[in-house]
Amino acid sequence: MFQRYIPELLRHTPAPGARGFAVLAGTEAITRGMLISVFPIVMYRAYRDSSLVSEIYFAVGLLSMIWGLLVPWLVRFVPRRWLYTGGAFSYMLSACLMVFGDGQIVTVALGLNMAATVTIFVCFNAYVLDYVASADLGKCETLRLFYSAAAWTVGPAGGVWLLQLWEPAPFLIAGCSAMTLLAIFWWMRLGNGKLITRARAPTPNPVAYLARFFAQPRLVAGWLFAVFRSCGWWAYVVYVPVFAIESGLGENVGGTVLSLSNAMLFATPVMLKWIERRSVRTAVRTGFLCSAAAFLAAGASGAWPWVVVILLMIGSAFLVLLDICAGLPFLMSVKPSERTEMSAVYSSFRDVSGILSPGVAWLVLLVAPISGVFAVTGLGLLASWGLAGRLNPRLGWRMSKPKAGEPDVSGPRVLPAGEN
Repeated sequence: MFQRYIPELLRHTPAPGARGFAVLAGTEAITRGMLISVFPIVMYRAYRDSSLVSEIYFAVGLLSMIWGLLVPWLVRFVPRRWLYTGGAFSYMLSACLMVFGDGQIVTVALGLNMAATVTIFVCFNAYVLDYVASADLGKCETLRLFYSAAAWTVGPAGGVWLLQLWEPAPFLIAGCSAMTLLAIFWWMRLGNGKLITRARAPTPNPVAYLARFFAQPRLVAGWLFAVFRSCGWWAYVVYVPVFAIESGLGENVGGTVLSLSNAMLFATPVMLKWIERRSVRTAVRTGFLCSAAAFLAAGASGAWPWVVVILLMIGSAFLVLLDICAGLPFLMSVKPSERTEMSAVYSSFRDVSGILSPGVAWLVLLVAPISGVFAVTGLGLLASWGLAGRLNPRLGWRMSKPKAGEPDVSGPRVLPAGEN
């Protein structure tokens, strides 16, 4: 009924590709990037207790993880396009609460924002697996990061600056970008994705698809790559500014370093070309090994603050490389019939790292300075490098068709999801 009122232009929207998904992700990055540094400040202003703020983040993160695992179950009753729409509306509602509500409503607004992030992330990954060929997943990830680079470079510092200038400003911008995100989504006409299910398969529940997840070692390994990569970013984003202040480098150093590191996202097309000349396994192992070496060296150089900062910036460049390739082993191994369910499992890496990182850091800080957090993070990245050694060496190779009369000398192809 609704479709008969859609303009003719929208009826003939071309099939979405990597660039279309990159535009969608870049628009969402404006919403998230604008508020990622704002919410902690507003939370502290409201409660004036850093311990309470940490507890709230822990609780919201736990609830967010549970919600993400329930999204595939909800897809059985609510079409995916309406779940994505609900996620965008949650972004807008969160922004409206912060603009028109009082300071004590910030916890509800934060919960809505994190629930929106998880919902859209699950649906987005499921759409990508539906419409983007397995061999083009690397290109899709690279374009997604490249289109998001400006938002993640300007957003965190810009959001704090706008908050100080006029408190509702960053929330108004985030709300408007969420509206734009919703408009682009409906213009792309992604619908409910491509329905691929087993014949007469029972309706899965979270416990059932978690069991299927743990029964597939490649998926578990791919998820662990995402968790440890995220832990690396968590330690970098949270503890570099704190380390800079405690070491006497000043408050501006942390923000400047984060902006410079996020600017590395503009180099993702160059990184993709480097990956394409090798394999996913080589890229993943290189990223984990080099970032681990940088974090471990930073942990051992605590007496020289500027050395620590420079080493961590070098490590963050390899974390950007991992942003491109570390998720590919998981995405390339997902069976077509389990796209939505496994996208939900994959999205939980954010919440797991958000729970694991502060817990481990709290234990480390009981016996060591902040540089010890960087060292422990390096050990986790090094463990991921060892695990990545078990990946198929041919993972990520393309197979080009030989010309007439020429032998086929191309590398092994990337098998469709669920076959490699």
